[in-house]
Amino acid sequence: MVNQFDDAQLGEALLSLAREAGAAIMEVRQGLDLSVEHKADDSPVTAADMAAHRVLAQGLPKLLSIPVVSEEDCDIPFSERRQWSHYWLIDPLDGTKEFIAGNDQFCINIALMERNAPYLGVVHAPVSGDSYLGSSQLGAWKYPARGKPVPVRARSLQLNRPLVALTSHRHGQAAVAPLLQRMAERWSAPVETQPMGSALKICHLAEGLGDIYPRLGPTSEWDTGAPHAILNAAGGAIVGTDFQPLEYNTKESLLNPDFYALGDPKFQWTQLLDA
Repeated sequence: MVNQFDDAQLGEALLSLAREAGAAIMEVRQGLDLSVEHKADDSPVTAADMAAHRVLAQGLPKLLSIPVVSEEDCDIPFSERRQWSHYWLIDPLDGTKEFIAGNDQFCINIALMERNAPYLGVVHAPVSGDSYLGSSQLGAWKYPARGKPVPVRARSLQLNRPLVALTSHRHGQAAVAPLLQRMAERWSAPVETQPMGSALKICHLAEGLGDIYPRLGPTSEWDTGAPHAILNAAGGAIVGTDFQPLEYNTKESLLNPDFYALGDPKFQWTQLLDA
C-alpha cells in the first residue's frame, strides 16, 4: 500500500496538508470562536479541532485510500481495526487545552501507521509555522517556517552534562515528581525540567533539545503516533515502563500505557528510573 508513493513525495504532500489544516485552526483563532464543548470523556473540543479534522479527513484519502482514525472520529471496533495493514492516525489539534489557554504549544499530528507501529509522521505547529517530518527512509527533519529544512538528531546522554526532562504543563505532575527526584539523586549533574504542551515535547527530543519525556498518565494513540515516527527516525525511541517498544492498535482501547520517550535509548535508563 505505501509503495504507491515514495516517502519523500508522501512527506511533502502531508506537510502541505498539515499547513492547510493549520491555516484552518488559525482562521478560527483569529475569528475568536473559542467556544468549547466537551466529549463523553470530558475532554474539550473546539471549532478549531473540527475545522482541522475536516481538512485532514478530506485530504488524506486522496493521498492513500486507507482508513483514518482521528481523535474526532475514532469509534471503530477493534474487530475491524485489527485487520488493517496500514491506516492514518491523526490528531487534528493536539493540545486543545493549550489552544484554549491562548498559548502556542499546540500542533497537528499525522501518522501513517504500518501494523502496530508508526511508519511516517508529520507534526505541524500552526503558530510558529514550523513542521517536523520523519520516517526510517527519510530520517528526521525540521522544516522552519522560513528557511530550508534541516536534519535533526536526538542527542546521546553524556555524564556530567545536565539531563533535561520534558514534562507536561497540565498532566501527571504528581506521578512524575518522585521519578524526577530519583533521577536528580542519581545523575551526576543537575536535572532540569522544561514544561511544554502537546506532541512538541517529543519533537524537541528528536531535535536534541532534551533527554527524556516521562509520561505517567493518560494519552491516546493519536497523541504519539506522528511524533513517535519522527523520534524513531532521529535515533530515539518511545517505550513502555517495561522498556518494551510502544505498540499501537493491539486492543479495543486506543489509550496508551504509561511510557518514556527517550532521546538516547542505548543508555541504561533503568539505573535512573527504577524505584
